[in-house]
Amino acid sequence: MNNQFINSAESQTSSNRDLVSACGLYCGACGIYLATQENDSEKILQYAVVLNQTFDETLCDGCGAMRKSIHCLKMCTIIDCKLKMDVIYCFECNEFPCQALIEFKLKMPHRIEIIDSLYRMQETGIENWLIEMKDYFSCPQCKTVNSAYHPACRKCGNTISCKFVSQHKDAIEQYLSK
Repeated sequence: MNNQFINSAESQTSSNRDLVSACGLYCGACGIYLATQENDSEKILQYAVVLNQTFDETLCDGCGAMRKSIHCLKMCTIIDCKLKMDVIYCFECNEFPCQALIEFKLKMPHRIEIIDSLYRMQETGIENWLIEMKDYFSCPQCKTVNSAYHPACRKCGNTISCKFVSQHKDAIEQYLSK
């Protein structure tokens, strides 16, 4: 990788801190975030119906942004905890990794790696982590970012949508079959 690419990628991600959640999730790979950024009204409406909220309540620009999905605001226990503990990211907390984070991790497959992700974020820095996450959730063929719940690339149809899905396919399929 040449320096020009690294500098370009870093400048792109430096404005993307909104994609870094306190718990270690990469919001850039969230289906709601992707639909919001791509102005995919049909997909946003599908999420709104499933989540029993309005179209506008479903829109999200990432955990670090002002506009968050109401679902995440209501369901996320980490938001209140980070405020109470006066931290931005869970790895900054004296109790990391705490039982609440471990329980949060176990509830859904897209959270499988959050604790490892937080350690990686701490080790490499936020900017480098963002670069790594974008690559980790991108299709190896066309480089489109996919969510943890896209078994095939949403753009080119490649059967390996991203490295994350490839590594956790069984857990994702089991969850989606419920």
